[in-house]
Amino acid sequence: MNFKPYAYQQKGINWILEHERCGCLWDMGLGKTIVTLIAVEKLIYDYLEVSKILIIAPIRVATSTWPDEIRKWKEVSHLRYSVVVGSPSQRKKALDTDADIYIINRENVVWLIDNHKWDFDMCVIDELSSFKNNQAKRFKALRKYIGRCKRVVGLTGTPAPNGLMDLWPQMYLLDQGERLGKTIGRYREKYFKPGRSNGYIVYDYIPVNGAEEKIYESISDICISMKKEDYLDMPTRKYIDVAVELDSKIIKRYKQFEKESIIEFSQNETLIANNAAAICNKLQQISNGSVYTENKEVLDIHNHKLDALEDLIESANGQPVIVFYAFQHDRDKIQSRFDTYEIQSNDDVRKWNEGQIPILLAHPASIGHGLNLQYGGRIIIWYGLTWSLELYQQANDRLYRQGQDKTVLVYHIIGKGTIDERIIKALKNKENIQDALIEYMKNKIENVKKC
Repeated sequence: MNFKPYAYQQKGINWILEHERCGCLWDMGLGKTIVTLIAVEKLIYDYLEVSKILIIAPIRVATSTWPDEIRKWKEVSHLRYSVVVGSPSQRKKALDTDADIYIINRENVVWLIDNHKWDFDMCVIDELSSFKNNQAKRFKALRKYIGRCKRVVGLTGTPAPNGLMDLWPQMYLLDQGERLGKTIGRYREKYFKPGRSNGYIVYDYIPVNGAEEKIYESISDICISMKKEDYLDMPTRKYIDVAVELDSKIIKRYKQFEKESIIEFSQNETLIANNAAAICNKLQQISNGSVYTENKEVLDIHNHKLDALEDLIESANGQPVIVFYAFQHDRDKIQSRFDTYEIQSNDDVRKWNEGQIPILLAHPASIGHGLNLQYGGRIIIWYGLTWSLELYQQANDRLYRQGQDKTVLVYHIIGKGTIDERIIKALKNKENIQDALIEYMKNKIENVKKC
């Protein structure tokens, strides 16, 4: 198949070619994979600038999306690629294969650094935001060697999923600290002040006045942003909160646990939480209808969310739906009432897109990246929510992407008066921060073009 880039895609190709180190902050569905491959092909065969490229991606994207795109498009089908996954011996064999591109999953980055000579002259990080933790082993391993590359490209649709503190590790991998500082400490001192704290313990940091625009300005020369609504003829997307009323006894126990961090459900079952994170985790489970006890057993509390899910599925009138769950016991509970399917292979993706799967059950982390599911349905139901804006947006974008021709409906089943309401509010606040970053980059580039 021949690739004829849209104007915005050609802009992306040119951006990569013109910037040795750059970030492409693109929404899902805009074609960043093929755009990057076109640029890579030109850098190898026209510019004669690079010859050995490393692509780091989520596992499904590494094994499926990148190889599929290379095979699909005539302009890049001659690129030789090797997928570096599997057992250590299989990975080593893949690295020893003569190729232009080596595609590895991000979980194996540390292994790669420890077991292979760094001889790549270009590195592409697909889902750059998965390197947002400066304490993670894969970030620490990659930062040692990525500076040796002539070219680095970072791809992500969620550059600041939890706020602007997430930007420093990602930008460091692109420019080795040239724009936001050599250390996260300096970045923090320059742009942030302590937020919530307890004595010497600081739980989070908030930007000082004017910091956001200064941060955006600092990275705008190497980052390009694009939102699908600006470039694609996309249908609308609607978010619908379905408030579920829990009975008074459950709410009473919920409030007691929220206040005291301990509650006795029966003579044999007591819930205890030792810190704020554990309390939030248990509260979310209670809202969903089941909770893990101290003995790792599942205590069933109510079916209010399950009943609401049934109402939504019935109202879909046979249309396929994707149901996202938060905990394993959510999955088990849903499966006890409904016949569901889960994606285990590329064949399951095909079945969904052909309308053969009425209820697709998934954890957002399992299908958050790289899967094209827009042809199989338009309805998403969040049975259990996630605090992660990145997972939330990526999961929703499985249906809301190029090729979708119907309004996408995203339902949130929310326990009234529970932590679910706080999670939704947090997601909206994080989204506002991230949208501000992307909007700034877009306006900056457009203003430069007018000059």
